[in-house]
Amino acid sequence: MRPLFLPTLAVLLTLAGCGRQETDSPPEATRAGSAPVAAGAGGAAPSTAVAADMCAEHGVLEAICTKCHPKLIAVFQAKGDWCKEHQFPESVCPICHPERGGRPATDVAVDEAPADGTKIRFKTLETARAAGLQIARAIEGPEAGGVAATAVIVPDASKMAVVNARAAGVVRVIKADVGSHVAEGTPLAIIESAAVGEARSRLLAARARASVAEASYLREKGLHEKGISAFKDVQAALQEWETAQGEVAAASGALGMVGATDGAAGAYTLRAPIPGVITKRTAVLGKLVNEEETLFEIVDTSAMWADIDVPERDAPRVRVGQPVVLRVDGLSDREFHGRISFIAPVVDPQTRTARARAALRNADGVLRANVYAWARIVTDGDRPAVLVPKAAVQEAKGVRLVFVRLAEDEYEARRVRVGAPSGELVAVHSGLKPGEQVVTTGSFMLKTETMKEGIGAGCCDVEAPKK
Repeated sequence: MRPLFLPTLAVLLTLAGCGRQETDSPPEATRAGSAPVAAGAGGAAPSTAVAADMCAEHGVLEAICTKCHPKLIAVFQAKGDWCKEHQFPESVCPICHPERGGRPATDVAVDEAPADGTKIRFKTLETARAAGLQIARAIEGPEAGGVAATAVIVPDASKMAVVNARAAGVVRVIKADVGSHVAEGTPLAIIESAAVGEARSRLLAARARASVAEASYLREKGLHEKGISAFKDVQAALQEWETAQGEVAAASGALGMVGATDGAAGAYTLRAPIPGVITKRTAVLGKLVNEEETLFEIVDTSAMWADIDVPERDAPRVRVGQPVVLRVDGLSDREFHGRISFIAPVVDPQTRTARARAALRNADGVLRANVYAWARIVTDGDRPAVLVPKAAVQEAKGVRLVFVRLAEDEYEARRVRVGAPSGELVAVHSGLKPGEQVVTTGSFMLKTETMKEGIGAGCCDVEAPKK
């Protein structure tokens, strides 16, 4: 964190004035404990060039030099950023932290990735030839017009199912486990339930009443045909029979909802409502469960969704129906195709991206939920780009690198910005020119030579670029 908020700093600098205070006393830099300043003949300052924003006299940023602007001292002291020994802000003290050059740590944060222009030289020409590096030439070609974005593979919400207990009871049998492929209707568990036992009893009673009512109706109907029974007695018997039939249907439907159409009197079978793979099971033998508890989760992985984070600047170019090509890091030899089915009307305030969605076929089940992917949404037209083989691009500490051949035994690291891969090639948007030769096979070895903690064999000399 910088030691001062810019508005506060601007006000204080206004109060302190833009120039240095002139006094008859020796300059603050010559006092004990201050940063020494070398002088040339006759006391003249040395001719070494100093950055325009630096205080040449005291060796810190001019804007926060407390020697030139003493009114800033109280502010730094109040923030606890103060070196009492040298009378500088602790965060920029050139004596305590000479490696920062009088700048805040945020301005000189160490970039652990290889710097752009880092040279790698093999110690001998024979070593370079024995390394087995393969070279490809960067070419200029059309990059398929479109929007490059990152994506996450997620299950299709319309092909997911959570299975709850249909009636409270105790789990007696487990018939399927996590990872099992099940068809629709496959038994998952058998649950013994007192409520199901009561429902079965009501069904048996209703069937008995219906049987008696049917016999009574048939008898009354026969008597009426013989002129012995009145017609109203036939109607009453028919009504009783229909009521009993309704009770049978209600009791049978209640049992059917919980899957208790067969088995023991107080048990029912929990079945898979869709085909798919069981991804979660909380049912345990002997566990008492209720209707609100999820016992199994099933996902049909034959279709998946790609949730694509479209950058805010590109969102106006994305429309429903546009083709999408996706590549997954672990499946670099395959492409997955779909079409935009939805794009959110809002932009996420944190990521500044709009969520788009595309449905993907996954018949062989190689796509897994929650894996990351590169997405290219095909829009209109093509644009020229520098194309290199995918093997030429390496990643180090969040930076993309290619290694350009300068000589048979000398190579240069280039920081590049790349687009989404297409086939075996990837478009490079900056850091490389058409015609330059890049390392494909062996680029990983060169990367390790440039890393501080590299695992390379030490066969090369690495030279940082000159500033």
